[in-house]
Order: sequence, then structure tokens, then C-alpha cells
Amino acid sequence: MGKAPRRAAPPARRASPAIHPPVIAVTSGEPAGIGPDVCLALAGRAFDARVVVLGDRAVLAARGARLDLDVPLADFDAAGAPPPGTLEVLHRPVAAPVTPGRLDPANSRYVLALLDAAVDGCLAGTFDALVTAPVQKSVINDAGIPFTGHTEYLAARVGADVVMMLVGGGLRVALATTHLALAEVAGEITRAGLERTLRTVDAELRRRFGIARPRILVAGLNPHAGEAGYLGREEIDVIAPVVEKLVRAGLAVRGPLPADTLFTPRELRGADCVLAMYHDQGLPVLKHASFGRGVNVTLGLPFVRTSVDHGTALDLAGTGKADPSSLFEAVEMAVAMAGHERRRA
Repeated sequence: MGKAPRRAAPPARRASPAIHPPVIAVTSGEPAGIGPDVCLALAGRAFDARVVVLGDRAVLAARGARLDLDVPLADFDAAGAPPPGTLEVLHRPVAAPVTPGRLDPANSRYVLALLDAAVDGCLAGTFDALVTAPVQKSVINDAGIPFTGHTEYLAARVGADVVMMLVGGGLRVALATTHLALAEVAGEITRAGLERTLRTVDAELRRRFGIARPRILVAGLNPHAGEAGYLGREEIDVIAPVVEKLVRAGLAVRGPLPADTLFTPRELRGADCVLAMYHDQGLPVLKHASFGRGVNVTLGLPFVRTSVDHGTALDLAGTGKADPSSLFEAVEMAVAMAGHERRRA
């Protein structure tokens, strides 16, 4: 039998007219994962922005051929955008050949080089926002590079105090701590750190989301929010005093509330964000409500950064089964947040 004809990518829908559309940088992430797959799908969708993918052009072309997608690639030129349906690429070369689904520590520095190039572009004003496809933390560490996640890497890269927040399913959930072993969480929740986190969430919801007076619910750390001290004193000694201080300062903050009843319609009604004390306290609820369409947002950076809510899905790389919905949502949110930033300028 002859080779089946290649199927064309879905026709691009034209974006609504904009005099100066924002330029969104999208890092393609771990090259052996689904990052290249979902980035190719961006060519078939129109945004009110220019979308530029940072990655190895040959890897993207090879993945497109494997998926039987006819996606034209064009080198990024800050002076002008290519025709609709073309994927703009800021080329950075991989260090070793890429096989879908097979990790290679040799390409770990390439993954970080994409992030560095995107950050430099955002700080220089070339890009208006950064969107990240997933990376594989384990293989970066296997390469001898300490790495706990995008959020922590970007914070260190620009010297900022940041907060991770996921958005989806009608919820916004921010985290007081991120990628820590559970045994380390209580020691990391301090009055100074919690106050800084809540002030960052409040300021960024105003600045990036256009919410005039954000209403923030604060979860307790322990079961039943400590049960008046019988199940832990963090609520009494740390969380409640910070909430009371910020209420006196004029912030619309309420808590600490038991996490097992916080995520109920009655409690969430009218709230703009929940602050969970640790990663797996808040994110399972949000991902249940929105998995595949959720967006990870880093608050506190000097530029907008969003990301997908899923991992590298090595088993799906190059199969045509990867769902780009979360990446689409992440780009749309980056465009909207960049718009709020422009209107404030």
C-alpha cells in the first residue's frame, strides 16, 4: 500500500483586528514529551496576539511530519508577523537527537535555555507574556541541575517573591507553599511569608485580572483548621494573626477555614481566590473541576507567565492523542492578562 496523504492542519481563524497585538512567547518544554505536539496545534488557532514558539525548528518539523500535520514554520521576526496558519519559531537547537517518549538528560540545558531566552525577551520588551509547555523535572535533575519547577526557577531567575496559582473550573487557587515534601510544609508557613503571599495575591488579582477588591479565602493547615489547637496550633499562632492584620489593613481576606468545607459552593460564593497551604490541599479540587483546561499562573513576576496544568505525557508524545486545550487556555489567559497590564500602563 502507498503512504497515506498528509492531512493539513485545521484552517486558522483570523484574530480580531489589533493595532499592536501583544507578542506571546511559548516555550516548547521537554522535547521528548507532548510540548512540541501541542505547540504545533497553535498554528491552527487564532489569538488576539502574535504567538511565538521557542524551540528547535527541526524537532518541531519532525514532530509535525510524524503527526501528518502540514504546519508551515517561519523564523520569528520582531518586525512583522507571518501569514495566518504559520507557526512562528524562535529557534534554539537541541543538544542531542530527540525520540518522542524517550528522555535524554543531554537536552536538559536546552530546556532551560528556552526559558532563559523567553525571560530575556520579556524583560527586554520583545515579548509581552510567557507561556510554558511542560518540562520533566526528573531528567533535569538527572543532568545534575537542581530543579524543582518552573515557578521556582523563574523566581530565582528574576529575583522575585512569587506565588503559584491555578485557574480553572470557575476557581482560582493559590498556594502558600509549592513543591515541598509534606513533612516540610508546616515549618515553611511563617507569619512573614504568609503575609507576603497574601499581599502578592491581592496585588496581582488587581493588576493582572482587573479585580478591584479581591476576596480571598484562606485555608487552615490542619484538619478542622486545627480544632481550636487540639489538632495543631499553626492556625492560632500563624495564620489567624496574619489574616487579622491584613483585614485591619483593608484587604478582603477571611480565614483560616477548614479545607474540607472550604471548597463548597456556599463558602466559595462571591470569593475571587482561595489560598491553600500546600500543593495537594487545593490543586486536586481545582484539577477535578478543570483538568485539561486549567491554567497555571505565576504571580509576582515582572511579566505575565502562564502554563498548562498537565505534565509531559511521554506516552502520548508523537501519537496524535495529546490534547492542546490547556495550552490554548494558557495562551488566552496570557493575552487577557497582558491586556490588563497595558490598560494600566
